[in-house]
Amino acid sequence: MEPGLDASIALVAIGPFMAALLAPLVQRLTRPFGGWVLALVPAAAFLVLLSLVEPVLANGFVAARLAWAPSYGLDLSFFVDGLSLTFALTISGIGTLIVIYSGAYLKGHTHLGRFLAFLLAFMGSMLGLVLADSMLVLFIFWELTAVASFLLIGFDHTRQAARRGAIQALVITNIGGMALLVGVVVLRQIGGAWELSALRELGDGVRGHGLYGLALACILLASFTKSAQMPFHFWLPNAMEAPTPVSAFLHSATMVQAGVYLLARMTPVLGGTDIWSTILVCFGSATLLWGALAALRQTDLKQMLAQTTIASLGLLVLLIGLGSEAAIAGMVVYFVAHALYKAGLFMVVGALDHETGTRDITALGGMADHMPVTFIAAALASLAMIGLPPTLGFFAKEEMLLGAFGPQWLQGLALVVLIVGNALLAVVAALIAIKPFLGATSQTPKSPHEAPIAMLIGPVLLGAAGIVGALVLDWFGHTVLEPTASAILASPVESHLAWSINFASPILWLSVLVWALALAMYGQADRIRTLLNRAHRAVGWTADHVFDAAMFGLIRFSAWITRLLHHGRLELYLVVVFAMFALALLVPMVAMNGFAAIVQQGWPELRVHEWGVLLLAVGGLGAVLLARSRLVAILSLGVQGAAVALVFLLFGAPDLAFTQFMVEILSVIILTLVMTRLRLDERDPRPLEDWVRDGLLALVCGGAVSLVLIAVLSGTLDTSLSDFFAATSVPIAHGANIVNVILVDYRGFDTLGEISVVMAAGMAVVALLRTRRRKNVPVTSGEGEP
Repeated sequence: MEPGLDASIALVAIGPFMAALLAPLVQRLTRPFGGWVLALVPAAAFLVLLSLVEPVLANGFVAARLAWAPSYGLDLSFFVDGLSLTFALTISGIGTLIVIYSGAYLKGHTHLGRFLAFLLAFMGSMLGLVLADSMLVLFIFWELTAVASFLLIGFDHTRQAARRGAIQALVITNIGGMALLVGVVVLRQIGGAWELSALRELGDGVRGHGLYGLALACILLASFTKSAQMPFHFWLPNAMEAPTPVSAFLHSATMVQAGVYLLARMTPVLGGTDIWSTILVCFGSATLLWGALAALRQTDLKQMLAQTTIASLGLLVLLIGLGSEAAIAGMVVYFVAHALYKAGLFMVVGALDHETGTRDITALGGMADHMPVTFIAAALASLAMIGLPPTLGFFAKEEMLLGAFGPQWLQGLALVVLIVGNALLAVVAALIAIKPFLGATSQTPKSPHEAPIAMLIGPVLLGAAGIVGALVLDWFGHTVLEPTASAILASPVESHLAWSINFASPILWLSVLVWALALAMYGQADRIRTLLNRAHRAVGWTADHVFDAAMFGLIRFSAWITRLLHHGRLELYLVVVFAMFALALLVPMVAMNGFAAIVQQGWPELRVHEWGVLLLAVGGLGAVLLARSRLVAILSLGVQGAAVALVFLLFGAPDLAFTQFMVEILSVIILTLVMTRLRLDERDPRPLEDWVRDGLLALVCGGAVSLVLIAVLSGTLDTSLSDFFAATSVPIAHGANIVNVILVDYRGFDTLGEISVVMAAGMAVVALLRTRRRKNVPVTSGEGEP
């Protein structure tokens, strides 16, 4: 591959992040054209990706690899095949229109530059996710999408609902993110490679491995949380608290499709098993029906679209679960059609809300006279959502019904669900296209008028694209459907999309059945909404309520743990720390029979002067315990330090002994000066039980340290490090004093850190000693007396 191609593919994913850093400045300098200027970045990415269409069609894929951490075998590897290219073109193409739309929708907003920065960062995250070949790179971009979406959903952070929606989306999707990380590691363990392109060649080996179940559970959990499958569906409607451009981009064509992309990408690796098909078809079916019924229950246009997004995501998961060529072809065509019409409808709803002051479907009517272009855009998108010709939505519906047509019980279940689900989605599409625009003109909070061109270009182009794609059906089948479906199934797929009517085909009559059901339900839409709301109130709780209860329970549990562990009693903290320290030393000694070596070693023969040092240490300890004032106790601690220095001196470490003497002298002097300054003379009286507890704890800790040291010294001494220091001190560090070389050269930064700490402590002590008593603020003793 050409070297320049590597850089161009990487730049597609990295470029939006670079633009995000400059977005606030660009917006400030180019207002009111900031959206148009920044849209050049995703537009350029779109053109670069278009240039990859021919190489992908010719070779099947285009790969790029940039060095990241080569010593660990990690690279920034990208893999562009039909699947990733279709998703990337959708993200960058719709993203271009969304950035333009955002500049007009939030015109005059104080933080428009920040919003565009968040939007571009999210776009870069999604592009990196779908283009990544390395599973670790995919995971990084996966988590970046969660962070960026959190910032976008909570953009209007002054509203509690926006903050709650952002936190809820972050929590749910991050649960899946952690599952994805585990799944990535497990797949690496199974296949021995980080690259998805390598794993797809090992499908049978992965499916037959003992860890297949764990890998499958992790990938499904990650995908279901991201793509709002039941029971994780509830976060997506609450994310509608974000500005409408966010809903149009993140929650229709990009972020929520990340889970669908992961399932499609993993189909050659994990798919083809009964458990895969059963789980995806069942959960996808439940999500499709739930979302479609919930959409009919709503009167807020954004909420209606949000619920239909849940339904559409369930539909895509269902089709991936079926796994046949026709089902995957239907999934590919429906993904493209859905991205086009759903982003367009969200922008239409945003225009209605922006120009009328409401998005309540019961409060809107007759807007076609005031907003004709918006009405045309809504009609084009709704035709595709209903699945009427001549739109891509029609062919998507035909293909998915064909994919579910078969003798197996899963196919029968899927066929029924697809008929009912598509009919319900068609009803919602008809309501959105007809109710707000036709009929008598309603009174709205704002005088209705057409939206600016920046808010119209997106929905009009997307609605038209859904029809143009159907008119150039051969090109679409060859350029989009075949490479994408072939990448999902890891085998060649030929498009059979064609403009033809076969009255003998049962698929045609199933489509007619869908439209007939939709027409019948449209006439009863208000009654259905009433019944659904009654049922909702009768249940009384939802998954959203369960999430709130779980979060409040977690907060209360955290507060209880905090009160239990962080009670503010320093004395108890120290008791717990030293008790755990003793257990950490003694339990391994008992478990590994470390006392046997100590018993065999016996008590060493001590000479007279060594007994003298030992008695000095014991005497200093007694002095510390019996001292009545803190000053005497501090001086007695100096005796302990002097005893340790003598031990160093006796065993051939004069440098260390000298350092120990200096440290002890400095410590005693500083502490004495501080204590004298603070006039903390008498020690606080302590009850007998404290003496017993602390004494036993001290004996146990000291004994445990001594026993561990004796056990270590009883073994064979590994002198490799000492030999290295002795051999290299002179030729490398040019120092004959090995101790100094270790401190200054081998442990230079460590020593520098220690010196810095001592210097900071000394400066603090000097500042404390030089502090003069302020007027009327006397320094008090421990008993509160001046």
